[in-house]
Amino acid sequence: MRRTWRKAKPKQEKQFFINEKIRAHEVFLIDEENTQIGNTSKNEALAKAREAELDLVEVNPTAQPPVCKIMDFGQFKYEKEKKAHKQKVAQKKIETKGIRLSVRISDHDKELRLKQATKFLEKGHKLKIDLFLRGRERAHPEKAVESIKEFVATLEQNEGLNIFREQDLTKQGGRFIMILVNKKD
Repeated sequence: MRRTWRKAKPKQEKQFFINEKIRAHEVFLIDEENTQIGNTSKNEALAKAREAELDLVEVNPTAQPPVCKIMDFGQFKYEKEKKAHKQKVAQKKIETKGIRLSVRISDHDKELRLKQATKFLEKGHKLKIDLFLRGRERAHPEKAVESIKEFVATLEQNEGLNIFREQDLTKQGGRFIMILVNKKD
């Protein structure tokens, strides 16, 4: 049987009904100075909005009666987009950087990996340590555990880092994984 895949639908932002698109016959009106006028008919509220040369926007459609506000909808939409953009920029994106080790890794390679790991942790990234066991290495998983623990111990000796284990050492098949984070105080 063939499967059909559909694209994920993009998130729909909250939709506001304005002016004639408002469905309710009676609305709770708030004017442009944020003064609560109270329950009025939709036509009366539209007339007040036109008189002020602004739009009537349904702010809370779930209330009984729906809450409508007289405002400049274009300006409102612009400010909302600007606020969403600021929130997106303010989000700190933390990348997970990976380092692969081996049971038979040479001292020079281990030093190189240590330098890379400290560089990643100092920059604020998460560090994922991978160790694959190949062939006969699978018969001695204790050597892999020992190798990773030794690597982490040498990392923890670095005074500039405050290492926290986000995910402790786990085994998945012939693979060992550990995730470390540099906690800044």
